[in-house]
Amino acid sequence: MQISDKAKIILNALHRGGYSAYVVGGCVRDYFLGIRNSDTDIATSALPQQTEKILTAQNIKVVGTGLKHGTVTAVMDKTPFEITTFRADGEYKDSRHPQHVSFVSDIKEDLKRRDFTVNAMAYNDETGIIDLFGGREDIENKRIRAVGNADTRFKEDALRIMRALRFSSVLGFEIEKETKQAVFENMRLLKNISAERIFSELLKLLCGKNVLPVLSEYRQVIGVIIPQLIPTFDCAQNTPWHTLTVYEHIIHSVNFAPADPVIRLTMLLHDIGKPAVKTTDENGRDHFKTHAAAGAEIAANVLKSLKVSNEIFNKVTTLIRYHQSVENVNDIQIKHWFHEIGQEDTLSLFDVRIADLKAHNLNKPEVIREIEVLSSLKKEAESFIEKGEPYRVSDLAVNGNDLLSLGYRGKEIGDTLSKILQLVMDGKLKNTKPDILDYLK
Repeated sequence: MQISDKAKIILNALHRGGYSAYVVGGCVRDYFLGIRNSDTDIATSALPQQTEKILTAQNIKVVGTGLKHGTVTAVMDKTPFEITTFRADGEYKDSRHPQHVSFVSDIKEDLKRRDFTVNAMAYNDETGIIDLFGGREDIENKRIRAVGNADTRFKEDALRIMRALRFSSVLGFEIEKETKQAVFENMRLLKNISAERIFSELLKLLCGKNVLPVLSEYRQVIGVIIPQLIPTFDCAQNTPWHTLTVYEHIIHSVNFAPADPVIRLTMLLHDIGKPAVKTTDENGRDHFKTHAAAGAEIAANVLKSLKVSNEIFNKVTTLIRYHQSVENVNDIQIKHWFHEIGQEDTLSLFDVRIADLKAHNLNKPEVIREIEVLSSLKKEAESFIEKGEPYRVSDLAVNGNDLLSLGYRGKEIGDTLSKILQLVMDGKLKNTKPDILDYLK
């Protein structure tokens, strides 16, 4: 196994000091997966104070980032290395944190406490790979399996449930039978985990290559963290435009969306309002009028509960609110959308609607045509952005002072600038100062 020169310097320094040290966890896993990993975690028999003394003597900066749990961070050329003393965890409280930790001298004891076999391997040049629990075999078999007793691992730290789903989605691995059973038996413990940690894992899960089967097979787990999705699970859509239930449509649209976490989060929530507004006519056909507006309100509550940033909150709710507004592809005015929600969100809105349509009934020629037109419109929008086409009053070739010189006053100035902007965006007036001034005279 190849490890970075900086990591070798740290390992060798600890070895010379009389302590054992290994790279552990994700960097070892990713080596066997053929994935480049920029994060290198190190485990050592040295106590934090001993690690700091040894590395400081080598002019390596050390910061005490988690001394309670035996962790310091060494920084070399702006690259951080998290170094943790071998430890055994005491009894866990609140389904997340051990009440105490005990420092131990044996790497084997340290590896026992880890979550999954693929993350419970260690390496140094002297010893080679330490793989006590079959991590390499599980990587070869594309399997996520808990270290030891899965039920115990999840009761210790319920966030491991989300990590299991995340690794399954990102790596394309199946969750092993006993681990899977323990996921379902312990999923309600996720209510004890902070919203921020849940949200972090959810975003990573949504961007995985295996996201569709994970969201399908583990929808009950998703329902624990986002109970507002439960009504969509078996909500039928008896309409020519759909062949799937609302939830099935949602997760297929997630899979079709670009692997951008905010876009995929939008797709997960975009039709969350459908069950609340569903009606069925005398012919048995279902309708979901106003579901976008209703969905934006429900999504707002979901996002607040997940404690997302204001930026994510605003973008996701905006995209959900407007995702049906580009339904008539023959009447889309790109610059007007730029003006309404901004350039970035307009491009994202096209991505959302295209992913939405790809999860519709693709036997309908109208659906295929709409996808093609929207794809073309997105390219046109990107061209407008590249060319700096005007869509704001500030983009106009004239300003308020120009109108003042022509005798305009007060509210009349703002109204006139807005009118000029509309004409320019509609292509009815050139955005040059002479043309605009000539129009105003």
